[in-house]
Amino acid sequence: MPPRTRRSATNAPRLSLRAPQGVTRVEEPGLLDGDHREGEHYGRLRLDGEDLAGITLQECVLEGVSLNDTELRGARFIECAIQDLFAPVLRAPRSSWRETSLRSTRWGSAELYDSRFDGVHLDGGKLDYVNLRSSHLTDVLVSGCIIGELDLTGVRATRVALQDCTIGALTLDGAQLKDADLRTSSFRSISGLDGLRGATIDEHQLQLLAPFLAESMGLRIEG
Repeated sequence: MPPRTRRSATNAPRLSLRAPQGVTRVEEPGLLDGDHREGEHYGRLRLDGEDLAGITLQECVLEGVSLNDTELRGARFIECAIQDLFAPVLRAPRSSWRETSLRSTRWGSAELYDSRFDGVHLDGGKLDYVNLRSSHLTDVLVSGCIIGELDLTGVRATRVALQDCTIGALTLDGAQLKDADLRTSSFRSISGLDGLRGATIDEHQLQLLAPFLAESMGLRIEG
């Protein structure tokens, strides 16, 4: 009789993503701040430096779009499919991302503080610095990403998983985690260890964390 697989007590992200249907390809969308656009396809567009604050994109497809230094404060992405998004500087604080997939993103510095992510899958990107300070994350899966620095200071995260990611520095000061699954990902350093409360790690990660845990507790280890 084959051995029974032990079921994890950590709840996985609940995702119900679907590709937008019947979208209309728009070559020159003429996007403006505060716009509400629905059911459109944008491919290989350069929107660098434009002011798109408060824009809402619903059931839209973005492929190969460049958003370098574009003002996206308060922008809303609802049920969108985004691929090959390029932004050496992504300015999207207080933005909202709901039931949206992002694949093969390339971000340098991503300012996403005070944002909301609900039902989001970020898959296969290279991100240098991601600032998610004081954001709310619910049902979020980050998979196959290389992230130089991930700042989760003060976040509230429920059912969030980092899967097969390589992360340089992870900051968790003041974070509130529930069902946060960090297994299968690697970290060079972690600060704010108190913020790990509510996270799930594997045995290998525990061994790597041991020196940081000992340091945070003021322990001296001598052979």
